[in-house]
Amino acid sequence: MNNKLLVSNTFLNGNCVEKGDNFFKLINPADESFVGNLVCSTEKQIDEAINLTYESVGAMRALSRDSKVDILQYIYNEVSQKREEFGRLISLEMGAPIELATNAHINMGLDHLSNTIKVLKDYDFIEENDGYSIHKISIGAVALITPWNWPLNQLFTKVASAIAAGCPVLIKPSEYSPFSAKLVAKIISQSNLPKGSFNMINGIGRDMGHLITSDPRISMISFTGSTKAGIEIQKNAAESIKKVSLELGGKSAHVIFDDVDYQKAIPVALDQCFLNSGQSCSSPTRLLVPEKDILEIEEIAQKHAETIECINPSETKKGIGPLVNVNQYNQVKSFIKTGLDQGLEILYGDSRLPANQTKGYYIKPTIFTRVKNNSDIAQKEIFGPVLCIITYKDLDDAVKKVNDSRYGLSSYITCSNYDDGVRFATSIEAGQTIINKPSRGSVPAPFGGFKMSGNGREHGVYGLEEYLEVKAII
Repeated sequence: MNNKLLVSNTFLNGNCVEKGDNFFKLINPADESFVGNLVCSTEKQIDEAINLTYESVGAMRALSRDSKVDILQYIYNEVSQKREEFGRLISLEMGAPIELATNAHINMGLDHLSNTIKVLKDYDFIEENDGYSIHKISIGAVALITPWNWPLNQLFTKVASAIAAGCPVLIKPSEYSPFSAKLVAKIISQSNLPKGSFNMINGIGRDMGHLITSDPRISMISFTGSTKAGIEIQKNAAESIKKVSLELGGKSAHVIFDDVDYQKAIPVALDQCFLNSGQSCSSPTRLLVPEKDILEIEEIAQKHAETIECINPSETKKGIGPLVNVNQYNQVKSFIKTGLDQGLEILYGDSRLPANQTKGYYIKPTIFTRVKNNSDIAQKEIFGPVLCIITYKDLDDAVKKVNDSRYGLSSYITCSNYDDGVRFATSIEAGQTIINKPSRGSVPAPFGGFKMSGNGREHGVYGLEEYLEVKAII
């Protein structure tokens, strides 16, 4: 095997370990070319990583507030300086257009670091009360399992909070985002974290996940990924009664009120859904619109969809890139076929390769309209550029349809009066509602789900407190 094409993401005690017996083939999703082989961590290396993390609990708990702030600031500065390099790596590994990879992908990770630094500087780890005090201490060794779709965002929302809480960390990033993860590991390993308190392993999740999630030396698991995998993690963790924080699937709804300018609102709603090629757990993939205006809305949606181009990730113009891998590609194509087989009306798009692409895992933006809310494509997470337009008779009907889902991660409202939006939002069963904004932005508001979208919260104060235990001294 050509060693120049080997990528190792096993970091033990601050050092990259190149040895391994199994390999995972890395494919460029834009042209299906071979990129290299990821060296999968061995069972022995995984055990060593867990042990190093476990044995570093005391050293991490002893870190001062100022030391933790300095470490997080160092990581922030290094990521900022390496923005262009991170952008190229993310674009290569997951096919994100270079402008998106260099900007939004990096900014989200940096936001989590800066917000956590602000929280850490003023957080009260000790609270004095009448006759007793409350001490908030690190939960212990934590394992952080992250996905490929927003690699820096997912890594740093967990890593920043864990370090701020004083927890040693074991990271298992997705095997589909090894290049950005390796650069993150290099940066963290060069910080002033105590030796052994940061370790990384990598490989195929289904082959190694149980070794981490069932190990009693790990006190907490923080996982972002599919609901199916989250259920398995909870089962594995149950025997050792470890804490599990899960950010799982979503089927988020975007409700368009009838008092808005559809010419402005509908294109924004489509762009929100198709961002990152629809590969976001919080994507608003159900668009709820007034039934009385469906013809006007369909015309606007079709015209805007025609302007969204599938582009090569290296191109700087506006457009969407390929899906991350062939499995994801086939899954999305299967959902589109299911919708067509069930007789659903397609407004734009299909599962064929876009005319301007000859290879790669590309799916053009696809819109089904007048979809019944109980249909498969309206209820199941597709994780691709597929939108369901669903009509509602009135706002009571709208909220019923929004909540008629096993998921509850995010939701969106576009309305003329913000207070009307807030009143409607209080009835939605979801962890967040975004009103009249294209995204949540950089605010440190908590993020997490209701129902089958998970438990626990990330970001800001709530993210920090996920990694803390509460001790009463009386």
